[in-house]
Amino acid sequence: MKKILIMLTLLLPIYNSFSQTKDDTSKHLVFKGVPLDGTLEEYVLKMKQNGFDHLSTKDGVATLQGDFAGYKDCYVGVSTLNQKDLVHKIAVLFPEKDTWSTLYDNYINLKEMLTEKYGKPSAVVEKFDNRSSEPKDDGTKMFDVKFDRCKYYSIWETDKGKIQLSIDHKSVTSCFVKLAYFDKINSSTVKKTALDDL
Repeated sequence: MKKILIMLTLLLPIYNSFSQTKDDTSKHLVFKGVPLDGTLEEYVLKMKQNGFDHLSTKDGVATLQGDFAGYKDCYVGVSTLNQKDLVHKIAVLFPEKDTWSTLYDNYINLKEMLTEKYGKPSAVVEKFDNRSSEPKDDGTKMFDVKFDRCKYYSIWETDKGKIQLSIDHKSVTSCFVKLAYFDKINSSTVKKTALDDL
C-alpha cells in the first residue's frame, strides 16, 4: 500500500503537467479556453460547446450570445477575413448600460480582472474630450459617450496578441463595454494576405 501511495505521489505532478489548459501551450491568444485559430465554422462549433448560442454568420463574422466573465447575455463577434477563412479577432459586447456609473463599474471591474491575468496595461486612456474639466453628472457623461467625446480604453500587449478593453457605443441608443482580442499570428497572416494583394 505504501508503494502505491509513493507511486501516485510521484506520478501526480507528471499528470498535472500534461493536463495543463490549452492557453498555456497554444501559440495563439485564448478565449474561453479556446485558441483563436481555425476556420470560422470550427470556432463557432467550439463556442457552442462552451455554452454560446450561434445567432448568425454574415460576411466573415459570426455573432454569438452567452455568458462571459460573470456577465450574462454578452454578444460575441468572431471575425475572419473574407479571402482567408481564419479566425483572428473576437469582440465581446457586454450588456448595455443606461447610466455612467454602471457602465464605468463594468469597465473598472473587467480592467481589474484583465490586469490580474495579464499584468499592467501597456496603454491606458481615460478621459473626456473637448472639455476643460471632466463632466460632473451622470447624464452629461453618457451624452459624451454617445457622441464620441469619451475615450476610455486599456490595451494589453502579450506575446500572443493584443487585448483591448473600451467603453463604446452604437449610435446614440446604446452604450456598453467592449473587449476585443487580436491574435498576433493570425492577424499577421491576414495582413500578409492583404499585402500580397497590393
